Amino acid sequence: MFKKILIANRGEIACRIIKTARRMGIATVAVYSDADARAPFVQMSDEAVHIGPSPAAQSYLLADKIIAACKQTGAEAVHPGYGFLSERTSFAQALAKENIAFIGPPVNAIAAMGDKIESKKLALAAGVNVVPGFVGEIDDTEHAVKISEEIGYPVMMKASAGGGGKGMRLAYNEQDVREGFEATKREGLNSFGDDRVFIEKFILNPRHIEIQILGDQHSNILYLNERECSIQRRHQKVVEEAPSPFVTPKMRKAMGEQCVALSRAVGYYSAGTVELIVSGADPSGESFYFLEMNTRLQVEHPVTECITGIDLVEQMIRVAAGEKLAFTQDDIKIDGWAIENRVYAEDPYRGFLPSTGRLTRYRPPVAGWTEDEDANGRRGVAGIRVDDGVYDGGEVSIFYDPMIAKLITWGKTRDEAADLQIAALDRFEIEGLGHNIDFVSAIMQHPRFRSGELTTGFIAEEYPDGFQGAAADAELIKSLAAIAGFVATAEADRARHVDGQLGDTLDPPARWQVNIGDVVHHIEMIDGDIHVDGVPFDLSMEYDPGDRLIEAEVGGEELAVKITKTRTGFHLTTRGAMHVARVLPGHIAHLATHMIEKIPPDLSKFLICPMPGLLTTLHVSVGDAVEAGQPLAVVEAMKMENILRAEKSGTVKLINAQAGDSLAVDAVILEME
Repeated sequence: MFKKILIANRGEIACRIIKTARRMGIATVAVYSDADARAPFVQMSDEAVHIGPSPAAQSYLLADKIIAACKQTGAEAVHPGYGFLSERTSFAQALAKENIAFIGPPVNAIAAMGDKIESKKLALAAGVNVVPGFVGEIDDTEHAVKISEEIGYPVMMKASAGGGGKGMRLAYNEQDVREGFEATKREGLNSFGDDRVFIEKFILNPRHIEIQILGDQHSNILYLNERECSIQRRHQKVVEEAPSPFVTPKMRKAMGEQCVALSRAVGYYSAGTVELIVSGADPSGESFYFLEMNTRLQVEHPVTECITGIDLVEQMIRVAAGEKLAFTQDDIKIDGWAIENRVYAEDPYRGFLPSTGRLTRYRPPVAGWTEDEDANGRRGVAGIRVDDGVYDGGEVSIFYDPMIAKLITWGKTRDEAADLQIAALDRFEIEGLGHNIDFVSAIMQHPRFRSGELTTGFIAEEYPDGFQGAAADAELIKSLAAIAGFVATAEADRARHVDGQLGDTLDPPARWQVNIGDVVHHIEMIDGDIHVDGVPFDLSMEYDPGDRLIEAEVGGEELAVKITKTRTGFHLTTRGAMHVARVLPGHIAHLATHMIEKIPPDLSKFLICPMPGLLTTLHVSVGDAVEAGQPLAVVEAMKMENILRAEKSGTVKLINAQAGDSLAVDAVILEME
């Protein structure tokens, strides 16, 4: 067994690998860029080596610096995690030349399956079902249009070396191909160093199912059940679960055996994932197609670990060291249900725009990377696991993926795992930047999610007009009004006790009018008990002024509420939505009807940068006439290109930025008249 390994990655996956290596008694070496100098994975490792500036192209993607760090520290093997160099054959070959073990599959398997074009050719030759498409080199945009028309719309354009949702564009017509083909090439080149693109038929109402493969260097290859990864946004997975609510035992066996056969054809070993697309038009569920194979560990691997009890990172290390798998296919079971939500630095209330900046507050529902887990990687008796690589006061940078953490829950049933997700998300505190906690909580509560009727179009179909928060019923609003009244009383009592500044105006019983949206409730505190609209209300809670998380019990049911004080009341966040509670003392509440409402200014004549990023392209000049919906500029943020379009027709009056400028959020790019 290895005595020391180097992790050629960063963030939560670096923490994840270090934790397992530590448990195995293996020393670890971290490599880090300028941006990650204070990151948790650097602190966790036994040694750390600085490898360059913040951009990945100048640090994490430089194989020679990784190898130099191995030589400097005496690391015998490298675990690449996912992304970066994990699927680069040149990296694995360079390690082999230096007699450094690669904790991953053999080079020939990476070459055969890591390239989406070549892997489809191999799958076709092996008789595996593949999605109809063009498998070959595409010359230019005109060639792409011709191919797309021959296949038939809609089509999907994909970067050959792509992954993680990057380098993918869906095209419903010729215009989409013309606008998206070059962007797909650029994203592939910028993120993976490869600008080749292939085009395939887009399967309508598809489900995304993937099979976890694990093999050793002694010709043993197993499948560790499936994961359901259908809930995606912009082809980036958001929610993953294991097993799938759709897959039957018969389907599982058929999919698994086919994926094992494909893996065996390339002499695969280590962990890998075969991704399949299943047609929702086939009620039998037997029409599944090979999509691609990821020759590495997947972001969503924890849900497989939770239901099988197998530490995939440990197995990768053991396989790389030449050990045989200590179990057979018959040993692979399904214990309960696991769900993973990816917590991203993005603002779902603003069209999921990337959000970068400092985490002024970071409090996950359980501490990250403690040892209180059971054999299946489930944290404590609660079945909650948080995989993260950030810290309170740290920064989410523009240079890397926007994922903050992964929240994994396990339950005996799917509903138990989903309910635990909701409870844990209510207690996940993130401040300082936008995040998607409300959004994934809303998904967990959605009737369609609960029914298991999932497709990759779930988000677009269920939130066609964007996300405005999960719906709240009348009882939840009443509970929040009661909590707001309780907190207002506690704050008033504190202020009165400090210096008597409120005089006698709020002598008990305290009376409040709480407005949440269009709903008004009257709250009274009488002898320590709370009344809502004149009726006793069953609320049990404690609050100390300054608390940001309230643990309440309403009618015997637990309710966690994140609270922020405002000038006129509180922001109360729970169950997938933030509610604005306006709180007025009862004796002046009638004055609220006479307050003047401030109307926000019309900003539609400005093209405003919706996120921090790099202005890569400006399509117009001063004096140009533009039509509503016309592309005006392209902003790159977190390796993704975002096309900014005109809200209305007009003429360009003034341009405030040029291509190559780094822009802050809400920066005015141009003004129209």
